Amino acid sequence: MAAVSVPMLWGGELPETLDFYRTLGYTVTYEMTRPYTYGIVERDGFQLHFGPTPKDLSAEGAHIGCLVLVDEVEPWHAEFKAALRARYGKVPGRGSPRITRFRTGQTRFTVVDPVGNTVIYIQRDEPDPEYGGSKQLDGLARVLDNARIFRDSKNDDATAVRVLDTGLRRHAATAPLIDRARALAMLAEIATVAGEAARVAELRAEIEGLGLSDADRAAVAGDLDAIAAAGE
Repeated sequence: MAAVSVPMLWGGELPETLDFYRTLGYTVTYEMTRPYTYGIVERDGFQLHFGPTPKDLSAEGAHIGCLVLVDEVEPWHAEFKAALRARYGKVPGRGSPRITRFRTGQTRFTVVDPVGNTVIYIQRDEPDPEYGGSKQLDGLARVLDNARIFRDSKNDDATAVRVLDTGLRRHAATAPLIDRARALAMLAEIATVAGEAARVAELRAEIEGLGLSDADRAAVAGDLDAIAAAGE
């Protein structure tokens, strides 16, 4: 006999929560306010359920969520990003609600709803991350791969920054200029999201001071574009 597991999240102010999911293209299929709150949203063949919320819960303290496995994650992020921009006038990247950043080749992203529930959308064929960086790489290239895992898969910018800072101190003198530029660009992207304008300017100046060739600059164009995209 087949069994189905359905995630149940906290509903918060249920009408507000359900309306947020409508923005993301979900259909509300059930809404109850008495004798307790309960709601259901559905899209693309799966459901999210929302039950009563602890009275002392804050959005920062929800720490509850679920995973949604999809065939291709990039179209989902593009759709959600456009919908959130249309609703809020910008793409919310901090607080609740918010959506995490996305780069070409990334295999997951996270949406945090107004209650603080976390829904992580993951591509079905996502490879297992090699923490510490791919063993096929070495030096600063491996550091970059490790930092990417923390930044993109774990949404842990603070650890990514520590990994990059340590890697640059250890490998900058011997690393190819293109790897140094990518490490500095990743730090600048994270600083942009954190609103650290002075740090972003400092890192951009350091990249310019590397004296990249036209070929190297073309190779890191996507990394440099990500700095501007992070501030949108």
